[in-house]
Amino acid sequence: MVNPDSAEIERKYDVTSSTAVPDLPSIDGVSRVEGSQVFVLDAVYFDTADFVLAAHHITLRRRTGGDDAGWHLKLPVSDDERSELHEPLGTDPQSVPRRLREQVAALVRAGELSPIVHLSTRRTVHRLRGPHDELLALFCDDEVTTQRLAGEPLEQHWREWELELVDGHIPLLDAAERLFSASRVSRSDSRSKLARALGDSVPEHPQPAALERDTAGALLVTALRDYRDELVSTDPLVREDRPEAIHDMRVATAKLRAAVGTFHSLLVDDEAATLRTELGWIGHILGAARDLDVIAARLAGRLRTESESQIIGPIGERMSHQLSEDGSAAKAVLLESLDSARYFGLLDLIDAFVADPPLRESAAGAATAVLPGIVDHRIRALFAAMRDADETIDRSRHDLALHEVRKAAKEVRYGAEVLLPIRPNRARRLAKIAKLVQDTLGEQHDSVVARQTLERLAAAAYLLGDNCFTYGRLHRTEQDLGEDAEARYEKLLRRIPRSIRQA
Repeated sequence: MVNPDSAEIERKYDVTSSTAVPDLPSIDGVSRVEGSQVFVLDAVYFDTADFVLAAHHITLRRRTGGDDAGWHLKLPVSDDERSELHEPLGTDPQSVPRRLREQVAALVRAGELSPIVHLSTRRTVHRLRGPHDELLALFCDDEVTTQRLAGEPLEQHWREWELELVDGHIPLLDAAERLFSASRVSRSDSRSKLARALGDSVPEHPQPAALERDTAGALLVTALRDYRDELVSTDPLVREDRPEAIHDMRVATAKLRAAVGTFHSLLVDDEAATLRTELGWIGHILGAARDLDVIAARLAGRLRTESESQIIGPIGERMSHQLSEDGSAAKAVLLESLDSARYFGLLDLIDAFVADPPLRESAAGAATAVLPGIVDHRIRALFAAMRDADETIDRSRHDLALHEVRKAAKEVRYGAEVLLPIRPNRARRLAKIAKLVQDTLGEQHDSVVARQTLERLAAAAYLLGDNCFTYGRLHRTEQDLGEDAEARYEKLLRRIPRSIRQA
């Protein structure tokens, strides 16, 4: 998720209407307690019809009253901590701000966010101050009334305490808890007011299918679930245009696709093929946006190394303008795709795939017996791709063949990473050399794409009457860099093991 506007670290306690507020100044570290202040808070919570946010312990609300009125999205970090994002109240109480919707889009997908709970709170706040009068924490004595707006109607009323850190630290919470325990006050069983208001309507996370431990299928599915979580966690970062977010999402997509492809013999063909196709679709769109970013930065860097006397014409402005336009267009396509029914369908497909994986009988075999042989098969495919590239003389076809080697090395790398739990040392060494091959040929491929881009830009500049001398210099530099990367790749060849058993 994005960087939060604030971090909320608090603990909640169940109390009755007659429970007396304890002697707060006696909490270790507290020097004084300010006089109490009363607020009346009114909040409406939003979720989908099937409570997908509640199932992930996420709360989205619009609250009036108090000193932090507005829209709040709370995302779980740990039992005591949540990150919180804020947006202004706005004019439409039913319209969730776009920034907050984007944060949960990968979970909500095609669902609608609508009111599920109305919650009113009469809050009495005590401010706990430290020895230098710093604000350590807020002690909130809440009288809560809730109405469930979705599903069966339910009205509830209760009282609870919240102790939320401001500039204090966890030991302060522990000290307060000891004081509360002495008065027989215990921590609340509910994670949030919303969870308590929903009662038995709160769904649980879907439980994945139980698999025999140490089987090939169990190890594969564990990796797929991890990659799925990586993909979903990068989704809001891409929407916010965070640095490296497109790259991270592309890598997560590539890992998923490679794992399904590499270990396809353990999976039912039709379902695995469909998943690979859809992952390839979004991966291509991510790649187009990412590659333009990389090439734009690469060419700008090359131009900065040229002396002023060698830069003829407005090449910097031309390149920056055109590549910026191209990059913006590619990112617009990406964002449109992330809001499409096809993308949300892909996320549904991944969820279904990892919840109830379509495994063949062979997946029931021991991971140590089954998986190394499959990775060895990918190593043989890598060597076959290397032979094809070596035998291809035509320059453009040779570059394409080297790109196929790079993709084969990537599949070996990700296949080896799946084996880390059972072959940690050998899998790590194999993944390392495969990554070196992948990265080196990545540099060679970037050089090819940079040259193609320069040719396109030079042709457009020529039609405008520009001098294309500098484009030619940059092209030659990129050619040299590509040849250097290919030479380094050739030195790596003898280091690639022919089997994971040799790694």
